[in-house]
Amino acid sequence: MSRDITRHAPIVKGVPHLLHGGDYNPDQWIRSKDTIWKEDMRLARLAGVNTLSVGIFAWAALEPEEGRYEFGWLDEIMDLMHENGITAVLATPSGARPGWMSHRYPEVLRVNGDRTKNRHGGRHNHCLTSPVYREKTLAINTALAERYGEHPALGVWHLSNEYGGECHCDLCQERFRSFLQEKYGSLDELNEAWWSAFWAKTYSDWSHIESPGVHGRGEQDIHGLHLDWMRFTTEQFVDFYLHEAAPLKAITPGIPCTTNLMGTYPGIDYYRLAQVLDVVSWDSYPQWSGTDRDVRTGVEAGFHHDLTRSLKGKPFMLMESSPSATNWRPVAKLHRPGVHLLQSMQAVAHGADTVQYFQFRKGRGGSEKFHGAIVDHEGTEKTRVFRDVAEVGERLAGLDAVVGTSTPADVALVYDWHNRWALDDMKGLLQEQTAYAHTVVDHYQAFWEQGVPVDVIDGSLIAAPGELDRYRVLVAPMLYMLRPGVAEAVNAFVERGGTFVATYASGYVDENDRTFLGGFPGPLRGTLGVWAEEIDALYEDDRNAIAWNGKEYEAFGLCELIHAEGAEVLGTYGTDFYAGRPALTVNHRGEGKAYFIAARTGADFLDDFYRQVIADTGVERALDADLPAGVTAQVRSDGETDHVFVLNCNPTEARVDLGDGETLELAPYGNAVLDRPRPKNGA
Repeated sequence: MSRDITRHAPIVKGVPHLLHGGDYNPDQWIRSKDTIWKEDMRLARLAGVNTLSVGIFAWAALEPEEGRYEFGWLDEIMDLMHENGITAVLATPSGARPGWMSHRYPEVLRVNGDRTKNRHGGRHNHCLTSPVYREKTLAINTALAERYGEHPALGVWHLSNEYGGECHCDLCQERFRSFLQEKYGSLDELNEAWWSAFWAKTYSDWSHIESPGVHGRGEQDIHGLHLDWMRFTTEQFVDFYLHEAAPLKAITPGIPCTTNLMGTYPGIDYYRLAQVLDVVSWDSYPQWSGTDRDVRTGVEAGFHHDLTRSLKGKPFMLMESSPSATNWRPVAKLHRPGVHLLQSMQAVAHGADTVQYFQFRKGRGGSEKFHGAIVDHEGTEKTRVFRDVAEVGERLAGLDAVVGTSTPADVALVYDWHNRWALDDMKGLLQEQTAYAHTVVDHYQAFWEQGVPVDVIDGSLIAAPGELDRYRVLVAPMLYMLRPGVAEAVNAFVERGGTFVATYASGYVDENDRTFLGGFPGPLRGTLGVWAEEIDALYEDDRNAIAWNGKEYEAFGLCELIHAEGAEVLGTYGTDFYAGRPALTVNHRGEGKAYFIAARTGADFLDDFYRQVIADTGVERALDADLPAGVTAQVRSDGETDHVFVLNCNPTEARVDLGDGETLELAPYGNAVLDRPRPKNGA
């Protein structure tokens, strides 16, 4: 497997530093600008802030009346930022349109799944198809690019904010039908793909097709329809992003463009959207509790960072995080000492070249006035949170060597949006509690605990030529949907020496959500050497067991009843009518192995199982040491030097034995960065 390591250019040309800053809303302080704005620059310098995101929700301030632009205030801010050595992440304001537009052009308002129309208010509630909305965004984006394209503070374009939601208006319905006509060509092909003969749903005219409905309004039972609607919605956002970016790319081709993502947000296939981004950015809000539960919080945050990094295979931007309480949560708990530095360093460890926050200064009104910020309502540098942020700024300033480095990973873990959509629709198993995302993170945790770097990849990427060549291990939990070419690529990966791990509920449906015939796991049956005859969904208090390697592990939730067809049986069920039947198998195929885990288990089984896989395959660990529970290690490398981040997600102290009598003492939520020459063999 290839281990070539790439050193990427800095995100902002000519700025070879980790960026540190956050969302800034100077338009909310125009009446106090003579005192507030200059004070903000002073505080930014004290906190080690070298970037600010501006203009994100400023459309009303930029265009208070249709066609009348007010750029004077933004001119002043951009100049102040440049004078203070601060790079601007300049936003397009399409995330929240001004009131004059909603009232003059009601077509820009979204229609919901129940076919009710939004009124003006909130944000992210516009129709992506609306010609008026597209015209207005094109106009203001062009004006921004023409005015600030040569401004020395400009570093990154931030398009809109947290794309999301759907519109079901007549304009979008027509666009959806066009999408389907282009995809299928004929109604016969569409009806076959959707299996629409079910309940007499067969479509006889394109005009009869509507988006899936909710709350008893419209079609809800054709899974192929919903799957294609989600794909269409993704393409809507891709197309709208390209529309927004067009004038920016034409006028400022050297300035990277991004839009901030939201982890595993289910409404958009981020692998597809990432294809059109210059750099990926995302908003991370871990829910730290100050208890032992924070280990899982650290695991989940690490997974989302790795997913974000893997979208383009290069460093990403942490566009938003909270330096303290997150106000929109039911419990707005403060960060305990050390937590803010930990979560910031964790982002960098997993591939972030920026640490940014929402927000720089707390506003006086609105729903986010009590959200965490660098500058509190008190308005000075005297607060605990400000000192925490300044500490992060100081640490980041000493990590220039990390900028642009890569994460060498021997393990690929599959997280697939299309697979999630299909599982969420599925009527069977555990209904709406299939817990796909949670399950993927469960498998990720076993590698996290061993300090093994992981790439999180899309199901469709498996089939892309050469995509799997760099990996030794491929893990695909609950890969219910197999898209074209995936099974063949997995089989080739195993035959040339790779290790593949699959689980229950795999290989059930094709890309149109139609079941495979001939037995599950469908096209993977030969690779895995098993036939899955039935799957048992257990009640919440039901338990079974898996006996393996002289130990017994709890099984719950889902237990698949399989037959070994060439695979070696490693573990068996402990109870119920399928006691003694295979529960863990391995199939030796070519030069490699394919494992099948037939039941949902706890962390103890996954930890022991993957510990053995790691040892057998020789995958790279960030640190060759026994890591205490709740401590992980991650590595970033330029090919010559490895930067090893050791992170303690426990609210208590931890000690790591580094060997040769050397130990690393970590405070509660402590962290350290260890530099070492990269071994020539990459091991």
